[in-house]
Amino acid sequence: MWIPTHQFGFRKAHYTIQQCHRLTNVINKALDDKHYCSAVFLDVSQAFDKVWHQGFLLKIKQTLPTGYFKLLQSYLQNRKFVTTYNNETSLPIPIPSVVPQRSILGPLLYTIYTNDIPQSNKTIISNFADDTAIFTTHPDPTIASAKLQDHLHSIENWTRKWRLKTKENKSNHITFTLRRGQCPPVYINQTVIPQAVTIKYLGLHFDKRLTWINHITTKRKQLEHKTREISWLTGKHSPLSL
Repeated sequence: MWIPTHQFGFRKAHYTIQQCHRLTNVINKALDDKHYCSAVFLDVSQAFDKVWHQGFLLKIKQTLPTGYFKLLQSYLQNRKFVTTYNNETSLPIPIPSVVPQRSILGPLLYTIYTNDIPQSNKTIISNFADDTAIFTTHPDPTIASAKLQDHLHSIENWTRKWRLKTKENKSNHITFTLRRGQCPPVYINQTVIPQAVTIKYLGLHFDKRLTWINHITTKRKQLEHKTREISWLTGKHSPLSL
């Protein structure tokens, strides 16, 4: 399958709101069952710039018809870049990785390259382009984090094999629960993923009890700021007449 079911980016009738509904349902069920929902939101470093051409072509050759392989091979290989400064231009330098950004094919190529990201029957994975979230629930917080950690180990090995990188310090680990305490910390690349009490994902601010207070407060401040920006046009001193 070219695009996995958990990938909602660049797909018809699959938008951020559908993915957020999907995650919210998982969290709400955990809260209703009085479980701990341990979740990690991974930050992939320079995702589109890290698509390794040789690795990508290997995947294409193994999964797609020969015609697609030859077409994409000619599209990606032998790309070079130069730098110009003060009317001096460098020699051409080969580009071993990257999918052309702002191109029609770029998002699709990235999605195909990452379609084999490890999955687990003990967790739920969510992708929207390079935004990745992994969830798991359990009555015992230690077991919840253990299941999540197993999945992170698989992703760690996968990113190393396909030359992708995660920003450990910009990723977040959050525990959704109505109970006291939180899930034990989890690691990736031998680095503790920072724990948070709120997280922003696909434009929504999720808090650990799913009250939406932080989201409403943030959006209200943004709305007030935008209102002030156009007050010259909508205020009582506006030159426009009603």
